[in-house]
Amino acid sequence: MENQDRILNWAAELQSLAQAGLHYGRDKFDIERFQRIREIAAEMVALKTDSSLEKVGEWFCAEEGYQTPKIDTRGAIFKDEKILLVRESDGRWTLPGGWCDFNLSPAENVVKEVKEEAGLDVIVNKLVAVHDRARRNAGTYLFGVAKIFFLCSEIGGAFQKNIETVESKYFSENELPDNFAAEKCTHEQVRLCFAAYRSKFWETQFD
Repeated sequence: MENQDRILNWAAELQSLAQAGLHYGRDKFDIERFQRIREIAAEMVALKTDSSLEKVGEWFCAEEGYQTPKIDTRGAIFKDEKILLVRESDGRWTLPGGWCDFNLSPAENVVKEVKEEAGLDVIVNKLVAVHDRARRNAGTYLFGVAKIFFLCSEIGGAFQKNIETVESKYFSENELPDNFAAEKCTHEQVRLCFAAYRSKFWETQFD
């Protein structure tokens, strides 16, 4: 692991510990110490990412309560043995999906995300995998992320260019594009969706 990644991981861990301390702490002096620890973590991230301290403070100080992983949902839709990918505005491809809204279940959320990014109405058929982003995907993220992959079936709709995606296309497993948004979805994760699609008795994969 690169030194910068290690420092960012340490900063994220300090932030998590400080947030838990602020949530459970009762002594006013302890509260002050935990606040300072969170400030130091933010300063570390700002220094290592060339981000403004104000922006990092928004990331680190916006949430309250015991810190838990965020949830990212991704939908795998197949047609004629091919999987649907969407191309983002930066030219990279991924499975449609995104952060889970606080008032939606993961399955409800992936239906919403597929509609927004691919224009399709889908139903959720199967849970493919629950992955720890830090173990599977590119780049360092400041918070823990659980990535949930669902097998879905199209029941209507059509792609429309939007603020997040500029194209959608079905790909066979041997013609997947090279330029993946690997922090969101990897070739290996897409191939896992192919395996789930072909399996009669799929067992959910998890970290």
